[in-house]
Order: sequence, then C-alpha cells, then structure tokens
Amino acid sequence: MPKASTPKRQVPVDTRVDEVSDHSPLLAGPKLEAEIVAIGAALTRTLDALLNSVARTGSGPVALAAALGLDKVLASRVLKALRAADPIAALFFMPGPEPLRALVRAASRRGAARTLTDEAMLAVDRFEWLIQRQVGDRSLLDSILSAWIPEARQEFELRRKQAAFKAMSQLKGAQADTIFATCVLAPSRDGALLDVIWVHGLTGLHRVRPGVSVKVASRRMSAEPNARRPMNLDLCEIDGSAVPLVAEYCSQPAPPVQVRRVQEALFYTLGGDGFGVASSVDIFFAEVNLAEMKRSPQNVTSGWYFFAETSVPAKALQFDLLVHEDVFPGQDPSLRLHDTVLEGVADVYDARRDLDRLDMLESITPLGRGLAQVRSARGAAYGPLMRTVCERLAYDAAAFRGYRCGIDYPVYGSQVSMLFAARTGN
Repeated sequence: MPKASTPKRQVPVDTRVDEVSDHSPLLAGPKLEAEIVAIGAALTRTLDALLNSVARTGSGPVALAAALGLDKVLASRVLKALRAADPIAALFFMPGPEPLRALVRAASRRGAARTLTDEAMLAVDRFEWLIQRQVGDRSLLDSILSAWIPEARQEFELRRKQAAFKAMSQLKGAQADTIFATCVLAPSRDGALLDVIWVHGLTGLHRVRPGVSVKVASRRMSAEPNARRPMNLDLCEIDGSAVPLVAEYCSQPAPPVQVRRVQEALFYTLGGDGFGVASSVDIFFAEVNLAEMKRSPQNVTSGWYFFAETSVPAKALQFDLLVHEDVFPGQDPSLRLHDTVLEGVADVYDARRDLDRLDMLESITPLGRGLAQVRSARGAAYGPLMRTVCERLAYDAAAFRGYRCGIDYPVYGSQVSMLFAARTGN
C-alpha cells in the first residue's frame, strides 16, 4: 500500500490571536480545517517569539529546560513542535494546554515581556477551546491531524495500535511477541497448478490469564475442484497424530498443540494450562499443500491473493511471500488490509468487502532473490528455519524472490493480503 502524501491545503492562514467563547458555533469541514490551521500558526508564532525573548545558553531542550526551570521532556516537545514547517504538524507534536501554560508562566518569571506572555496565553486558550469545544478531546484532535500529515499519522497509528494491543491481550487473555506467516509459491509437478507451502510461527506465545483458549488457523478461500490435503514436511497428511511442528525450532520440550479440521480450514490450539510470561513458548509449524490452486489466468476471475491473520494479539506481524521465478513473472504484489470482525475473512476481490478495508500506513518491502535476505530481526531462528524448509522440500532457494510486510502492533482481527492480478502469460 503506498504511503500517504501530504494533501495540498488551500486554506488561508490567520495568525491573529483572538479570544474565544464557550458560545462559539461548532465548526465542521473546511471551516474547522481553517480554524485548526489558524490556531496552529498562532500558537507557533507566539511561543516562538516568547522563547526567543528568554536568555539561555543554547538552542536545545537542555538549555531551554535549565533557563525556565522546567522538565527537559516538555522543552523537547515544544521545540520539536516549533520546528515543524506546517501549523498542523506543529499542533500534533505540541504538548497539551496545561503544560504550555506552565511554560508561559515560567517565561514570565524569567522576565519575558507582558505582551508576549499575554499573546501566548491567548493562543493556548484558543488551543484548549479547539480541543474541548470543537473536537471533544486530544485523542480525537490527533486523529484529525494525522489524516493530513503522514509523519504525524505514522506516530498516531503506532500509539493507537500499542494501546489496542494492551487492551486486546488482556481481554482475549493471550499474546505473542511476533506472528510469523510465510507463504512459499512454486509450480506443481504438472505445471498447471500451484504448490502452496505455509510456514507459521508464534514467538513468546503465552496466556495472560488462566483458562484461555489460544488458537490459530490456516484456510483456503478460493473454490478449487480438489479438497485440501495439507501435509507436514515429511509429506504426511496432517491430522491429530501428525502435527506439523518443525520441532528443532520450537521451544523444548515441544509445546503441546492440537489440530482440528473443519472443511477447508485447520485450527491449531495450544494445549496445557500454563499462563504468565514464564509459560511463553515458541511454536513453528509448516503446511505443505501440493497442487493447491489454479495457476492459469484463464481459470481465475480477478487474481490471486494470500493472506495472514492477526488471530492472537501480538507486538509484531511478519508476513513474507516467497515466489518462484516461474510464478507471476514480472509482477510484484500489492497490499490490502481488511477488518474481519463483522464479516469474517475477506475475499479481497469481493467489492462488498471494500467497506471493511483498513486505510493504514503499511507497505511491502521487496527482499530480492534467494534466501540470503530472508532473515528477521524479530527472530534469529527464522532464516535457518526457511533454509530447512527449502532443503526438505528440495527447492532451489535461489529461484525464489521475496516480499515482506512487517507491522508493529498489528490490529487484532485484521487480515493482511498480498495480491497478484490475473494477466495473460503468468
């Protein structure tokens, strides 16, 4: 998904500092945007003039904090906001009204002119009026601002995703450090179909509280003539007696895992009754699906897609796609994110699911050819694991190109899909 660019705003900037009233009308749309820009401009102008009037030994936050007798963190945040070239970005990075009032009072005690402190206080009052009367709270204001400033949006999304992770891990009663989902695509023996190999991993997986069921799933969404026959790396069909753990990369002793099949889906459930961080385990398992799906574009309506699910609250998701050179030649995948909470796993080519798409700043990173680049800072075992998978399936690792979507604090219940369009010659 391409990163958002800053929209060009044709909004007149009014930097005057006017008094505000609790009886002022509520603003919306372009009028609210113009007010936000004006308040950001007035706040940066007045605070900049105020701080420039205070004698200090340097221009950085340490010198400002020492000169005003304030916390260095507050000084750093204010200076960062004042360095922003855009008034909207300045508002996003600016501390709240009360810390700003403390800063203005400190400048007054250090001899700043009354006219400068009065103007700055009016600008802070106007900022508070915007938050409380026009928007509702600071979090909602940050949400508005993040839509206009990509840098602000990235920080906004990360903060909210972190908060969501903490809440969902407690509500669901389980969490993982990292979810690994790797899909390997290769031509089948007859050349007409695709072999699809999935390597799944969860590191630092544990129950946060006792009595919680922890499960992950794999499934096929496309309609195919043959039933799924997932196998482990020894090419034994997966059932209750053939759990597809890649044991040498799992915690020892091997974590107890049960497998249950429901139509085209396999559900893997963590056994045992341990809970707490001390019970954390690392689990890696592989599914081999030979001749799994159609390869010819003549037999595909829109295209192909492969997806990972955030079925356990996690600090990170790493979704890799390793594609053989004879599969989708000359194509790179695109990215889509969906919310699965209401309607379940999405067929990404179903227009009815467009309303469930998540507009977030995630992207795909090409990994190049071969397995030399298929390493991970999120898990030292990942590179050796993928080499083991290729060796046991007799794949030439140099024949594969890779793509990665790495997400910090993925939204619980989200679906991350990589898509290839159907085109003649694939």
